Amino acid sequence: MLVQLSIRDIVLIDRLVLDFAPGLSVLTGETGAGKSILLDAFALALGGRGDGSLVRHGESQGQVTAVFSVGPDHAVRALLAANDIPDEGDVILRRIQFADGRTRALVNDQAVGVQILRRIGETLVEIHGQHDDRAMTDPAAHRAILDAFAGAEPEARETAERWAGLKAARDGLAEHRARIEKAAKEADFLRHAVAELEKLSVDVGEEESLATRRQAMMNAEKVVTEINEAHEAVGGSASPVPAFAAAMRRLERRAQQAPDLINPSLEALEAAIDAIETTRMVLEEAQRAAEFDPHELERIEERLFAIRGAARKYDVMADDLPAVAARFADDLAAIDAGEAELGRLERAVADQEALYLSAAKALSEKRRNAAADLEEQVLTELPPLKLERARFILQVDTDESVRGPDGFERVEFWVQTNPGTRPGPLMKVASGGELSRFMLALKVRLADRGSAPTLVFDEIDTGVGGAVADAIGARLARLADRVQVLSVTHAPQVAAKASRHYLIAKEAADPERVATRVTALEDERRREEIARMLAGATVTDEARAAAGRLLAGTA
Repeated sequence: MLVQLSIRDIVLIDRLVLDFAPGLSVLTGETGAGKSILLDAFALALGGRGDGSLVRHGESQGQVTAVFSVGPDHAVRALLAANDIPDEGDVILRRIQFADGRTRALVNDQAVGVQILRRIGETLVEIHGQHDDRAMTDPAAHRAILDAFAGAEPEARETAERWAGLKAARDGLAEHRARIEKAAKEADFLRHAVAELEKLSVDVGEEESLATRRQAMMNAEKVVTEINEAHEAVGGSASPVPAFAAAMRRLERRAQQAPDLINPSLEALEAAIDAIETTRMVLEEAQRAAEFDPHELERIEERLFAIRGAARKYDVMADDLPAVAARFADDLAAIDAGEAELGRLERAVADQEALYLSAAKALSEKRRNAAADLEEQVLTELPPLKLERARFILQVDTDESVRGPDGFERVEFWVQTNPGTRPGPLMKVASGGELSRFMLALKVRLADRGSAPTLVFDEIDTGVGGAVADAIGARLARLADRVQVLSVTHAPQVAAKASRHYLIAKEAADPERVATRVTALEDERRREEIARMLAGATVTDEARAAAGRLLAGTA
């Protein structure tokens, strides 16, 4: 419920803090005292439309703060959690209105978007009055209201879940069908491609390996002549080794005659022969390395050109050809296995549809059973509200061919205000005063079934008096036994039924301006205000006596 409303610098309100309690609270005052300002400020805190003109003249910004106390299982807790908003007790909604038209919204001191603020506000407060934007007249909400009255929320949730499952199954089936159809159109191409790529059987990295080997073989072909010529020079007929060997033999025969001269020469010649022999062996190794089979080079080039041609054909890199082959093979397999999988998916859709239909039909049955009961209960509330000739009609249209997450039904509140007239949608047929009283009758019957914890009624007693106003007050009081009710009223009969009474009035804030003030009334002051409501400008003793009887419940 609403426990506190704080308003600062909004139109005629400079500073105002109101504390609220359970039960029925009424706000009364002269016309123009500021009751509408108070409600506009409250609506602003709940996510209503902002307007720079709401800021008090001369100020740069205004602010409204509403504090709510709700139970741990209330739906607002889930909303807070879903939006990562701190939740440690009371729910505090704050809206700052700037004079330039901008606004800032906060929930539990965390900045949020206005849409989130509005969604949270809708779970906490309902405002009903004679204005379209404040009445429970949206046909989109009527189905949820009927479900709440019928206690069919579990069936509604199951229907929504089954619809989600059916939609997912249908999406899967459609996706599979699209893939099969696409693959079937390309079947000839796929078969040719798979056969070609499987025959080619490319390995990742093969192109680079072949290119490297080919380049090495081509380079060897260019240098082999020079290597052969060098080998001939050191190891062929032109080799100096025989001459060096002959010279060594001659020197060895003379070594004893002059060892000091000959031995160094012999060592030098031996080293030269060893070096030439080493060079010969290196050149022979190079010859062997440079040897290649021309047919091998031809095979490598043919393989390399085939791989690169396939890469160009399928517009991929050569290393991606194995993945392309696998994908094409999967598409072919999908064609081959598609019918079996298609059957499985079709059975899954049928199973999900059966589950959905079962849940939706159970929901429809609950709705139909509850619709007549709700009609009857609302009708019993109408005669005391001076709507004894009116009918409330719950228009429930069921069409199993029109399916969705909410089931088969379109639900709308209709009324017939007088016998012989054509029934029609509540919003179109009922006048402002009738609309408010229909809403009150509904809320009395729905208060403990899906209602927000705080209900605000804005002058729903306009244009009525006497017994009708008394009936309205009695129903507001009954409603307040189950939810918190705030009512802006001009009817003394309604005001007398309240557990708390607030007087809204204009007072001089200084010599140049006035401000709206709100005072909680007790005992004598409350009796005096009700007497004013009865008598008008001049309060008489008779009015005071009548006010006393109203407060005592004996009028």
